[in-house]
Amino acid sequence: MKDFRGDDDAQLAAMGHKAELNRNFSMLSMLGLAFAILNSWTALSASLSLSLPSGGCVSVIWGLITAGVCNLCMSASLAEFLSAYPTAGGQYHWVAGWANVTGWVALTATGGLLGSELILGVISLMHPSYVSQRWHQFLIYIAYNVIAFLINAFMGSLLPKVTKGAFIWSLTGFTIICITLLACSSPNYNSGEFVFGEFINETGWPDGLAWLLGLLQGGLGLTGFDGVAHMIEEIPNPSVVGPKIMIGCVGIGTFTGTIFLIVLLFVAGNIYEDINSAATPLLQIFVNATKNNAGAICLLVFPLVCVLFAAITIMTTSSRMIYAFARDGGLPASPFFSKVHTKLEVPLNALYLTNILVIIFGCIFLGSSSAFNAIVSASVVMLDIAYGIPIAVNCIRGRKMLPERSFVLPNVVGWIANLISLAYVSLTTVLFLFPPDYPATGSNMNYCVAVFGIVFLVSIFQWFVDGRRNFTGPRMDVDIISGQVAPGEGGEEVVVPSNFHEK
Repeated sequence: MKDFRGDDDAQLAAMGHKAELNRNFSMLSMLGLAFAILNSWTALSASLSLSLPSGGCVSVIWGLITAGVCNLCMSASLAEFLSAYPTAGGQYHWVAGWANVTGWVALTATGGLLGSELILGVISLMHPSYVSQRWHQFLIYIAYNVIAFLINAFMGSLLPKVTKGAFIWSLTGFTIICITLLACSSPNYNSGEFVFGEFINETGWPDGLAWLLGLLQGGLGLTGFDGVAHMIEEIPNPSVVGPKIMIGCVGIGTFTGTIFLIVLLFVAGNIYEDINSAATPLLQIFVNATKNNAGAICLLVFPLVCVLFAAITIMTTSSRMIYAFARDGGLPASPFFSKVHTKLEVPLNALYLTNILVIIFGCIFLGSSSAFNAIVSASVVMLDIAYGIPIAVNCIRGRKMLPERSFVLPNVVGWIANLISLAYVSLTTVLFLFPPDYPATGSNMNYCVAVFGIVFLVSIFQWFVDGRRNFTGPRMDVDIISGQVAPGEGGEEVVVPSNFHEK
């Protein structure tokens, strides 16, 4: 097998791109970024309201394990693509690219979404007479995203340190919270039968469907692992290091998330009180365990800061995805959005677009009582579609479409991982468009359906107006990869079209 550990910039040039971003992330800092994006234990605990009414403890624990296995299969499947094409575009062709951009914008929105939920929970705990208004959450949501934008735009050189700090902070918080909750609750724990077998259904849907809808929590906690793909042009030796980070962050996220949720359920006390608490289920569990409001709020500082780190790192990745897709002519005004600011050395225009779209996304708060589900569903569904399309094309072509690469799954393992991934994506893409409660009304419907339709129509329109003439997709120059010529000296260029098939 060929050695792909040579000149990283030459490898990027072989795919038709100039190296414009600094490779200032180490493997540890990139792992920190990937882990901060998934933010698994924080995202899973802060989104308990998705699964507790929709399957209870059974959905929380077994739903996460199910989602973990399926996301590990997807990350391993996409790691092969990352090893073959280490560019910031990651897995995309036209439809997958639009789905990926939309999914990352929606995932960026979840940072402010979870942060605003937790802050409003603190206010409700300290002031029981407080009645939350939708616009209150909208303003906190905007503040979170503006902070993330400012750090990304004007402190880009600090991002590797931020991601290392996020990794350390997250693991420290995970450890301190687990120990504190178990110590404070001793010996009054819920039973193992309760933690692993209590089923609750407050959705109005049949029990089986309710449990499947509860998979959305696990989907949120583990999606976004392709973040390393969109930052891949900023680490050395990307085709080797990238796949390890992509798979590793899902494994770490599943492990820490499962442990943390088990601890929470053992100390949760009255689970029905937690579900209906205005302080959010997570903060109410902290209160039940510590029996002290101040202590509970102190513990909540860890997930609050983790969510801020997540908002920063997800916006970083989202802007790189927009930059890469625009660089290949995939967006309106692509030359504008593919520019890298010469002094700041970041794709500033892509960052502006990300922030504007995230704020527009947040307007769902103002019109829907199920905005939480809609935004989370949009991020998970769109990203899963973006993951599923290249995997499906690879399967249709007998898993023979990718060129030689550093990371290759054994044939049988590859087929199993690919097919499990496609089954999961097919099921959840339909399920996560359902309203969270039955019967559905205008105020509680899942507006992810509307987002899905708008993105589909806009992408089709953009294809006929501009994309079919200007969109190129990933490229591969065989001679540069093989070392026969230097970048810029010509060679046999192979244009890899939108489905990643190598001509």
